[in-house]
Amino acid sequence: MNKKLSFLVIISSFIITGCATKMPLTADEFRHMAPGSFSGGKESFEVNRSVASIGKTFKKMANKCLNKRVQMTESGYMHHMVVVTKYTPTVRIGKNRAELHLQYEHEKGVMKIHEMPEKGYYMIVMDVTGIGKSKSRVEFYRPSIAYKNVVEAVRGWATGKNIGCPDLTK
Repeated sequence: MNKKLSFLVIISSFIITGCATKMPLTADEFRHMAPGSFSGGKESFEVNRSVASIGKTFKKMANKCLNKRVQMTESGYMHHMVVVTKYTPTVRIGKNRAELHLQYEHEKGVMKIHEMPEKGYYMIVMDVTGIGKSKSRVEFYRPSIAYKNVVEAVRGWATGKNIGCPDLTK
């Protein structure tokens, strides 16, 4: 069996909440649950960029890179599996705050066992708050085990150091 696809399916089932019986249904619940969960985490850092600049980058890159539907197929001896995952980003920009949320929904190939928010389960929530004219504080709630390339890309969007799209199949 393809190890990447198998790992994706397993981790997606338990992402952020481990074996908990309830998945977060809002960004606020995700912020609360991610730091203490089995496969989630939180990091905070400061960047020398304004909230407006970061928000503009989020808006451009999220629509370009994360608003996708990905199909992964794996075949082996006596099995065939197709997983279709829809990724949906949300960007909110205010006067002194910006947010990036990334949600996902397995449309095919993975059984839903938890109640799911309208746009899918939360994978990433990033909050940016201005702490000066050209300085911002970032609170980044994210998976700690899987989706490292997505985490690195989004972190790069906030810092302005790496403005590229992640490969959503990895």
